[in-house]
Amino acid sequence: MTVQTVASLFACTPLALSRTHGAPLLQMAMPGGEGAPQAVETALSVRLEPGERYAISRNVAIVPLRGLLTPNQFLLERWLGWSTYHGLEATMEELAANEDVAAIVLLCDSPGGYVLGIAGAAAAVAAAKAVKPVHALVHPLSASACYHIASQATDISLTPGSIVGSIGCMRIDAAPMQPGLFGEQTFIITSSNARAKRPDPSSDEGRTEILRGLDAMEADFHAAVSAGRGIPLAELPERLSVTDDPADGGAIFWGEDARSRGLVDRLETLRAFWDRIGAAYAPRPTRPAGRGARAQALAAAAAARLAS
Repeated sequence: MTVQTVASLFACTPLALSRTHGAPLLQMAMPGGEGAPQAVETALSVRLEPGERYAISRNVAIVPLRGLLTPNQFLLERWLGWSTYHGLEATMEELAANEDVAAIVLLCDSPGGYVLGIAGAAAAVAAAKAVKPVHALVHPLSASACYHIASQATDISLTPGSIVGSIGCMRIDAAPMQPGLFGEQTFIITSSNARAKRPDPSSDEGRTEILRGLDAMEADFHAAVSAGRGIPLAELPERLSVTDDPADGGAIFWGEDARSRGLVDRLETLRAFWDRIGAAYAPRPTRPAGRGARAQALAAAAAARLAS
């Protein structure tokens, strides 16, 4: 019996994905409805039960951005806790309107995913940022589509050993070349005026058409990062390149290299991040005076009354 893997959902479609970091997730078996859906551990000892998209702790909303990202594969969201673009849009709109939420934290742990639907999710983060602070915490991965979304936050923090980048688009495609398992060869024929409907990746014309679409998607990706991070669009390809050639982009970066390129704002430990966020939006109440201090205060008050 052949087990269908998650990779089947990511074939022949434009992706904003670090395939290197997404490979283990792509090889996972599709959830089949057996067993129990997975809960998600977020931060501050907060646990999301299956079906929950965020948690609120001390006036701060924690929104995981994790797994392989899709527009609306709610099966993966429900059973694996992976984020969806449509789910993120609804979440950000809800939290932006919630007066009990002082700030939002995007907890990033994703190699990316679909290009389809990403613009709406990124716009939802930008819209929420206009209402209240949205802080992105990369712990440990924000690549490709995930970084596209995170780049729209108020700021981005990177924990030690965590990585960002892989900015660009790709497509995993296939074309019939020879007879298959049953001795038959598959032919795909499009109508006379729809050659671009199914470009043949084995031909120069097909590769040109596929590249045209990917370059247009990359241009949108660059424009979003430029706007979100405040990096001039003309400078972005050079900043993302690992050589003097702007075409050598798409790499991942970490530590000071990521900060110096303008991809993140802070390098800080997980504890330092949460201490800073807590102090800014949800300071803990001061402890009441101890028994000794209270006794001293009562004694001082009694002495004042006698003196009067």
